[in-house]
Amino acid sequence: MFAVFAAPRKVALFCLAVLSLLILAACDTMPGGGGPTINTGKPVPVALLVPRSSAQSGDAVLAQSLENAARLAIADLGGSVQIDLRVYDTGGSAGTAAAQATQAVNDGARIILGPVYGESANAVGHAVRSQNINVLSFSNNATIAGGNVFVLGPTFLNTAQRLTQYATRQGKGNILVVHGSDLSGQLGRDAIQQAIRSSGARLAGTVAYDLSQQSVISTVPRVKSTMESTGADSIFLTSTTAGALPLFTQLLPESGVSPTTTQFIGLTRWDIPKQTTSLPGVQGGWFALPDPGKSQQFISRYSASYGSAPHPIGGLAYDGIAAIGALVGAGKADALTTSALTQGAGFQGVNGIFRLRPDGTNERGLAVATIRNSQVVVIDPAPTSFRGAGF
Repeated sequence: MFAVFAAPRKVALFCLAVLSLLILAACDTMPGGGGPTINTGKPVPVALLVPRSSAQSGDAVLAQSLENAARLAIADLGGSVQIDLRVYDTGGSAGTAAAQATQAVNDGARIILGPVYGESANAVGHAVRSQNINVLSFSNNATIAGGNVFVLGPTFLNTAQRLTQYATRQGKGNILVVHGSDLSGQLGRDAIQQAIRSSGARLAGTVAYDLSQQSVISTVPRVKSTMESTGADSIFLTSTTAGALPLFTQLLPESGVSPTTTQFIGLTRWDIPKQTTSLPGVQGGWFALPDPGKSQQFISRYSASYGSAPHPIGGLAYDGIAAIGALVGAGKADALTTSALTQGAGFQGVNGIFRLRPDGTNERGLAVATIRNSQVVVIDPAPTSFRGAGF
């Protein structure tokens, strides 16, 4: 059986935010589509798949954070919707995840929230597809999205589109892409190229590098020469703060690629870890991040309830439960079908607005930020609806 969690009263401000989520979702629900029918007058069975016993470092903490966030979302529904939640341990294994998902459906689950990793999410989708069950995974791997599998994690394409559109509006749309030769770098490159094609920007070229210090050093002259021959006014980097980003942002200015005339843009967060913001080379660079105000509200709310900050992706579990609650709250039997989940108005999540797309990917309202004097400064706020600038 599933355990039903009652909803205690919460502070008015946060309840108002949850109420706005319900209103936003209820106004645009479409009937039909793949997925089960439900009785909205009874607790809705939801399975949460997390890697609690995974051998990978940090997975146990991640699993607990996801569970905590899901329970927080259930409580914050305020009794308007009852979620019947049961947590299943995937062990971080695709095979175990598939088996647990099958067990969850046998136990009565009408939708699956999780798992974390793309391979596991793909396996879970296949395992429960014949039972007509949708999967809201925590992965950001768009290659496994589709059919009955949705990814809740922020995707490269979503970030690339936001930044490319902003760069184009700022007159910095002649973009050179500098990417790693690994799979992540290639996927990042492809996302940026797709975003450039849809935004009216221009692709000045691409420069690849291997994941080594020597390769980064030898790549810098090629970046500079390509900049000079194409007239590119922006460099879009796929590298991370734990990878090549610090070295690139140091060596490129030293080689004569000045950030005062060339806009540096990052596909990944440049403010994590915080000490990165003190590096001279990242000053003035652009990157995208979730709505800071809403993110901080969630962190504070979670910390007050559990005594520590949530894992960086913990909020995805809250978003999943909140979206389910919003749709079920509309009182329709098709609330968990594909067409209902992908309703165009979207949802108000803990990091801002988001919506699921029919292809299994998602769109999230992101802010554009820069770093000035080692401080993160938002230069274009996150959109509050899926209309106008930012989409």
